[in-house]
Amino acid sequence: MNYNLVVFGVKDTSETIVEFIHNNIRPVDLVITINSAVLKKNQVSGYKGLSVLTDRYGIPVFEADSYFLTDEKTRTFMEENTFELAISMGWQRLIPKYVLDKFVYGVYGFHGNSGYLPFGRGRSPLNWSIILGDTRFNLNLFRYDEKADSPNVFATEMFSITPYDNIRTAQYKNMICSKNLIRKLLTAYQEGTITVRTDSKDFDSWYGKRTAADGKIDFHERTRTIYNLVRGVSEPFPGAFAICRGQTVRIWEVHPFDEMIDFSAYMPGEIVDIFDQKPIVRTVDGSLLIERYECEVPLAVGDILE
Repeated sequence: MNYNLVVFGVKDTSETIVEFIHNNIRPVDLVITINSAVLKKNQVSGYKGLSVLTDRYGIPVFEADSYFLTDEKTRTFMEENTFELAISMGWQRLIPKYVLDKFVYGVYGFHGNSGYLPFGRGRSPLNWSIILGDTRFNLNLFRYDEKADSPNVFATEMFSITPYDNIRTAQYKNMICSKNLIRKLLTAYQEGTITVRTDSKDFDSWYGKRTAADGKIDFHERTRTIYNLVRGVSEPFPGAFAICRGQTVRIWEVHPFDEMIDFSAYMPGEIVDIFDQKPIVRTVDGSLLIERYECEVPLAVGDILE
């Protein structure tokens, strides 16, 4: 069977993009995802089973037995069918060359950073951008090859990262720009005019892999550094955390509180006061108001977050 437009995805954002394309631009002919058993070997923040798209819209959904698409079921499926164009949204693994070669017009996905590809290749670029305090994000729609985040750029859109954004609101902006880029790609596909730029003059740099353990807060860091970490790993990611009285304190939302009040009688990480169940904790250069946290034992004045 021939599939004209395919979407690769495993997340809630993948579902959003499929619905956007299918309801506003043209039918999606196939969704390729992973079955839930694959999650036992792969951590996928924001995973969403996409088989609901068949019931909702009649879109066929193929569930691979491997996130790397190396399983025998997927190989057989790819060999027995033909494909034209694919969009990858929320698929956080390389797509192997044997799959890419099956698509006449290519497989296109998204990657962004504060600069221009190949600067900022690698993992979790939007999280890293917030954590590092970047104030802009260049979102590229690019053609996949067998390497990670190659500068085969079809089009780019830019958005700002404000001091008030967290990872979820940045994802909203990312999604708006993604939709704009998809419209451009599908218009070019329908007109037979897809062109890709490969002449980048920028240099390679890489974002490293992030795990849940990387969300540990060091209250000897500056207020802004801690604030950026918390907002960069909040939902749907595992969140920032500290340890208090042997318990994990999962910290979802904070704001810089004050940098002038004299908190020198307290040590960094110590809770100096609590208002409306919201602790104020000292940092090395000021203080933070913890707006929302989870812990089996409520925090108290004098507790030390380590």
